[in-house]
Amino acid sequence: MSSSASAAAPSNRVAVVTGASRGIGRAIALRLARDGYNIALNDLPSTTSGLDEVREAIAAQGRQVFVSAGDIGQEETMVANAGIAIIKPILETSVEDWDKTSNVNSRGVFLCYKLAAEQMIKQGRGGRIIGASSVAGKKGMPYVASYSATKFSVRGLTHAAAQEWAKHGINVNAYAPGPIETDMLQYAIDVRISRGQKRSTPLRRKLILLLGKLFLYVAV
Repeated sequence: MSSSASAAAPSNRVAVVTGASRGIGRAIALRLARDGYNIALNDLPSTTSGLDEVREAIAAQGRQVFVSAGDIGQEETMVANAGIAIIKPILETSVEDWDKTSNVNSRGVFLCYKLAAEQMIKQGRGGRIIGASSVAGKKGMPYVASYSATKFSVRGLTHAAAQEWAKHGINVNAYAPGPIETDMLQYAIDVRISRGQKRSTPLRRKLILLLGKLFLYVAV
């Protein structure tokens, strides 16, 4: 997989990865760097401390890498991976909880898609846009109503964007993993729910590495 993917990713290609400080985003950024992309890293303010470690790991592979907070001037691939989950029953979910989740998971992905597409259309050579959905975006799940609703919205946005931007050579896809033992799962979900999800995910952290590898077939 590695050699063929590397040949398809010229050294001047740039991939923007949000939510890159840990978990799935980290694995995606490292894998794309390994296979020839220069990487622009981005994450939520509360999690940016982990970006330095990811930046050093990518630089060690001989790739250009920087932490981005704005316009980078070039991008061939956008991975809108950043997301949060607030674990509460619906009756205990506040409007503030709902808005916070929506702002990151739904509005954030919309802005990533829109701004990336504008840049790719301007460049005139197409591109790849990839969003983070979830199995919770295919079937509603208890205690994560706000999260589930945003992941449904990512699916709808992705389907619409793929049809609108195909004429520009822009491929738009979303990935929808099940529960994976990332930091977000560890800290956001209480012990009772987390244990139940771990039992249904026997590969645990190995799945993160697998996702990074699978991304190459979508991103190049």
